[in-house]
Amino acid sequence: MVFENSTLETMLVSQDILQDVMNKNGLVLGGAWDYERMTFDYKYEVPEGIFYLRIPGYAVEGDVGAKSAILQLMDPYMGKHYYPTGLEYGSDEHFPERLVDHAVQKIRAVAQDLKAIS
Repeated sequence: MVFENSTLETMLVSQDILQDVMNKNGLVLGGAWDYERMTFDYKYEVPEGIFYLRIPGYAVEGDVGAKSAILQLMDPYMGKHYYPTGLEYGSDEHFPERLVDHAVQKIRAVAQDLKAIS
């Protein structure tokens, strides 16, 4: 599930500010990073399964590994985790409405914090 038009996809953010805002909002830097991109995750463990809200970004300037990047954020998305295959994002996945509502609130909070800083 992709959350389009969140305003995050229009933002360029320095890596240090982005890290602080994401941590403040409970998103952690996932294992999906390299020298050009970062993905921040918010994990949901509910009776229906394990879900992740992900906010990705890629470096348009600098280097993620050197902690000197300026990142272009991208559309946030949500996936459901299946053991042992990993996350599925397909349109046939069911996402509980309360999680989707919470994810929208979380995305808005991140966007608001980033706008306030920049």
